[in-house]
Amino acid sequence: MALINEHYLKLSNNYLFADIAKKVNAYKATHPKARVISLGIGDVTRPLVPAVIEAMHKAVDEMATKATFRGYGPERGYDFLREAIIKNDFLPRGIHLDPSEIFVNDGAKSDTGNIGDIVRWDNSIGMTDPIYPVYIDSNVMCGRAGVFENGSWSNVNYMPCTSENGFVPQIPDHRVDMIYLCYPNNPTGTVLHKEELRKWVNYALRNDTLILFDAAYEAYIQDEDIPHSIYEIKGARKVAIEFRSYSKTAGFTGVRCGYTVIPKELSATTLDGTRIELNHLWDRRQSTKFNGTSYISQRAAEAIYSPEGKQQIKEVIDYYMTNASIMHRALTNMGLEVFGGKNAPYLWVKTPNGMESWKFFEQLLYGASIVCTPGVGFGPSGEGYIRLTAFGEREDCEEAMRRMAEWMAK
Repeated sequence: MALINEHYLKLSNNYLFADIAKKVNAYKATHPKARVISLGIGDVTRPLVPAVIEAMHKAVDEMATKATFRGYGPERGYDFLREAIIKNDFLPRGIHLDPSEIFVNDGAKSDTGNIGDIVRWDNSIGMTDPIYPVYIDSNVMCGRAGVFENGSWSNVNYMPCTSENGFVPQIPDHRVDMIYLCYPNNPTGTVLHKEELRKWVNYALRNDTLILFDAAYEAYIQDEDIPHSIYEIKGARKVAIEFRSYSKTAGFTGVRCGYTVIPKELSATTLDGTRIELNHLWDRRQSTKFNGTSYISQRAAEAIYSPEGKQQIKEVIDYYMTNASIMHRALTNMGLEVFGGKNAPYLWVKTPNGMESWKFFEQLLYGASIVCTPGVGFGPSGEGYIRLTAFGEREDCEEAMRRMAEWMAK
């Protein structure tokens, strides 16, 4: 008899956004004439830019002839994309990487969820709270998170990020083996300044801690003094893995492409104290479990680094950030406390009168036909907040704010 991985039974029945979809579908079934506006799930709405479309068409044509057809590609990614990544994403910030330190993937979600394969299941973990649910759930699946008690996981060191501490997590006063950081942050839309990020790198260097740094939203940073990469901090190459995604940068949620950076200097130990390069372990893992990202997707990603691609991508990002500005101003005028939305496409809104997140979600849905994401779905410190996304169409964002203002005024 085959035995299951019983850690999966510890998970909630549905992933957060599946729960939301179930509730929204139930509302639509009973309110068929309502035009529901979703500001909850962070999916993009603008089409792929012309430079990307042109590159994809060209790549498809290449696949149609024997001379240029490509089958299996390199698991790490094609050199043309990895070299473009280094030249455009890192060298301008004074960061020198080798192509062998870049691993192209099908989006940051896959690698942030799978990176735990190369470290022991009993490592201690620290997470900012609230946090992207994938970090928690993937650690639950292997047993690393412990058991769920009183709203939290027993083996997770929660580092609360709330309005009271300015959404800057407190560095642990003890050693933690692995720490997840996401900046610009999902879900709060807040950022860390360079001096704050330096404190985390120094902590990791002192404690031999592995930092898992999710920079999926770095393209939305507007302030010049906010770091786009953890490798802008001296010493970070020895302690950090960085995850990047084209999903929100270039609208690739349906195309699927991103990358992970694992410097050669980064290592961890065996039980007997032997240092092992994590770059090698991840390469071994990927060559076994991953056949690489499609050639067409990688040519599409390469195109965003062309002069035309850069300008077109900037226009799309500006569109979404204008949405965020419109929403931030409208929500503030409603008397709500609003965070984020300045260097990220997410707005983190405190519910009025301390209302529970799910209760506010239900009331907003049934009162104004607007979908938000309950903050508690991102962790205990998310209770009393909701997340709104600026990835919608302009007219939908404006209409949602009008509806919400009318509903709040009742």
